[in-house]
Amino acid sequence: MEQSKNTFLVIAASLSAVAAILHLACIAFGAPMYLFMGAGKQMAHLADAGHWYPTVVTSFIAGILFIWSLYALSGAGVIRRLPLLRVALCAITAIYLVRSVAFIPLMPHFPENSTSFWFWSSFICFVFGVMYLIGTWQVWAMLKK
Repeated sequence: MEQSKNTFLVIAASLSAVAAILHLACIAFGAPMYLFMGAGKQMAHLADAGHWYPTVVTSFIAGILFIWSLYALSGAGVIRRLPLLRVALCAITAIYLVRSVAFIPLMPHFPENSTSFWFWSSFICFVFGVMYLIGTWQVWAMLKK
């Protein structure tokens, strides 16, 4: 009998993949999308000017998010087991949850980002982190094998 897939990790994978796609949309659509996503005027101006920095940073973030999506799919049993699966799922969960509450010390380093950006991005990271946390907790025993 086939083992059922972990719903929370499948949702977590989907959320991370959507976030990655939205980051790639910033590259594709340029300054207006960077502004819409709350990246700030400086990042939008750099993108508008054709500077390399927004593309490189945004591509890097999208790549990380896609990798995190793969780890969630692996933990969910949808794809083959990836290396260091337990460690990776714990780290991803921790990063999302810490990011969700660490916005106050981060805010001064990114003054161009709006309060709305910080609220919504922190809320989104919290939801993502909770999905990873519940899903990882549910499959924890299977991850030892």
